[in-house]
Amino acid sequence: MAEYIWGRYPVLEALRSRRRVKHLLVAQGPRDSGMTQVLDQARRVGVSVETVSRRRLDDLSKNANHQGVMALVAPRTYAEVDDILRRAEELGEPPLVVVLDTIQDVQNLGSLIRTAEIVGAHGVIIAEHRAAGLTPAVDKTSAGAVEFLPVARVTNITRTLDDLKRRGLWCIGLDAEAKTTYDKANLTGPIALVVGNEGKGISRLVREHCDLLIRLPMRGRIGSLNAGVAGSIALYEIWRQRGWAMTADSAAGEATNAGASETAEIGSEGGGEE
Repeated sequence: MAEYIWGRYPVLEALRSRRRVKHLLVAQGPRDSGMTQVLDQARRVGVSVETVSRRRLDDLSKNANHQGVMALVAPRTYAEVDDILRRAEELGEPPLVVVLDTIQDVQNLGSLIRTAEIVGAHGVIIAEHRAAGLTPAVDKTSAGAVEFLPVARVTNITRTLDDLKRRGLWCIGLDAEAKTTYDKANLTGPIALVVGNEGKGISRLVREHCDLLIRLPMRGRIGSLNAGVAGSIALYEIWRQRGWAMTADSAAGEATNAGASETAEIGSEGGGEE
């Protein structure tokens, strides 16, 4: 059964990815440069476009910030854990997998997928039960990153961690009570980074299945960080320690300047992509 996704970044990235886009719905009215970019991409890949009232987009998205465009897409399929590890092998890189222990907020899930894709993680593993799945809201929050990063869904996180350890990954959990701070741990090898639930953190069983627990030092009065923020900080530390950031700087220098104007244009309507 087909589904809708919305927002300029998610729709544009879906058009650029291998996901099948069946049809575009675009709000009536003037077309700015950001919308023109989406329409040009749709034309390049042969996707039909229908102009509709903004009210119809409001109804279909249940009043979400659709930014004047929605896409009818093929149902999303989850990857397998093997697909994620194979991706690392094909790239010749030590695996970096993000394992989410019952993350329930779609904003946190989308944010973590977005950061994971940006820093070059090879995939994300989520729980099948009592956790957020890949919804249109996650597409929107991830700014389309979910179109390019494999996401696997498993029934048992602890069994999955054991399987990853047998395959040579070091399972490292983020835990506020850990003795080791994130910057003192060796994060250069094959890693499964475990990020816990928004309220409870990682569960006791999952904590016991981790090889190492790390924490983010805090100075202020607030006792914890948002799960999406904490996971993102740890991912960037892994990236820094592996030396990927230095390699990416030279490649991304030109892209940063070129992409700045594109970002402003594509996210200009409705308060931006965020």
